[in-house]
Formats: sequence, structure tokens, C-alpha cells
Amino acid sequence: AALPRPVFLQKILILLHVTACVVVGKTLMILFPNAMRRHILKQGERSRMNENPKFSYENWGPTFFSFKYLLFVLKVKWKRLEDEAHEGHPAPNTPVVTFNGEVRHLFDFMQGQ
Repeated sequence: AALPRPVFLQKILILLHVTACVVVGKTLMILFPNAMRRHILKQGERSRMNENPKFSYENWGPTFFSFKYLLFVLKVKWKRLEDEAHEGHPAPNTPVVTFNGEVRHLFDFMQGQ
């Protein structure tokens, strides 16, 4: 089995990729605000976010490609690195949320052997 790339290298590559996407996205929002608004609203249709009357584009649209957005995306993508499983290596103890809203980990549900 191939060894996974070092996490540090993966984090650097993710940082570069997300930063480039945010810079391009922010530039496009400045140059073409109407086209980007349509694009972002189209993306929102996939998650059905647009169906909620409490979500108006003016409240959340401008947050796309902001510094907070960059930090959030980095946090999510870096967290996913810890959740990857590789053949021949220990499985990750991924956090999960129960139906009661309690945060547990996968290993909490495993039976002792």
C-alpha cells in the first residue's frame, strides 16, 4: 500500500488552492457582481438554501470569498485530512453527532473484542 503524503504538505497544498480560489472569486465578485450573484444563487439551489425565506442573498452572498470564508473552508478541508483512511494504517476516530445532538467518536460505538 502506498504511504499517504505527509499531512503538513497536504495542508500547504490545500492552503494554496483555497487561497487561489478565494482571490479569483473575490476578483470576479468585484468585476462581475451580477454574474457572480447569479452563479452563487445557482449553487445555493443545489443545497436548496434558496427555498428558505429567511436566507436572502444580501445576508450571506457577500460573505463568499471573504477572509472568514477562507478560514472556514481551510478548517473544514484540513479536518477532512484527519478523517481519511488508508489501507494498512489505523482508522481515524472520526467525530460524529448522535440524534440527540451529542458529539461522540466512531470508536465509542465499537464493541470490545
